[in-house]
Amino acid sequence: MTEHRARKRFGQHFLTDAAIIDAIIDAIDPQPEEAVVEIGPGLGAMTLPLLQRIQPFTVIELDRDLAARLRQRKGLEVIESDVLKVDFAALAAAKGQKLRVVGNLPYNISTPILFHLLGFVEQVVDQHFMLQKEVVDRMAASPGCKDYGRLSVMLQWRYRVESVLDVPPEAFDPPPRVDSAIVRMQPYAEPPALDPALLGELVAAAFSQRRKLLRHSLGVWLAARGFDGHFDLQRRAEEVPVEEFVALAARLSRPA
Repeated sequence: MTEHRARKRFGQHFLTDAAIIDAIIDAIDPQPEEAVVEIGPGLGAMTLPLLQRIQPFTVIELDRDLAARLRQRKGLEVIESDVLKVDFAALAAAKGQKLRVVGNLPYNISTPILFHLLGFVEQVVDQHFMLQKEVVDRMAASPGCKDYGRLSVMLQWRYRVESVLDVPPEAFDPPPRVDSAIVRMQPYAEPPALDPALLGELVAAAFSQRRKLLRHSLGVWLAARGFDGHFDLQRRAEEVPVEEFVALAARLSRPA
């Protein structure tokens, strides 16, 4: 079998450090009979150890050559597709249970993948992803720190987000120019009742001028919607906890 060269257009960096791979699999802790879906299996660094613990399971691979290699592995269902086009609700329905989603996500489209999966959160048990450490820091950030922003709020309102393992560049071939980390995302069982699209608009408005007080950004957005309730606009967006953004969105989502 010919050697596969990493393709820059797919953002491919293949994990090769055995100790790191073992630590990731232990963090995921897959159990027999669970419905596991791996995004971007690549050369199988995580796939093969997962197969030792659980099979069959599903992998989603865009690269045609890699998909062909993976089909030769017993116990794998290979979906050759752009993950942004995959219907995870249909996948969960076909398996008759919720999904555990894992993967080393292409760093160049990691945020679109996270938001795509957000649309299927009710079909997911949990998610474990390798991502650029900077992105994981933003996902898990708390109010008041520089990393806290739109991504933090839009994921934390629906998931418990936790950084579980740092991964250095030398763990990959070729090494990326950034540090990486494993993030664990566990959906909340009873999310607040609100319009997610409205929350997205609200948060985007709040962080549109993050260096200024909210009265210059979110205040204008609220006034345009005729909001006459109380919300402290004399602070910056990065100071507002997720719970307050969610509570405001819930109030605005209720019929007048």
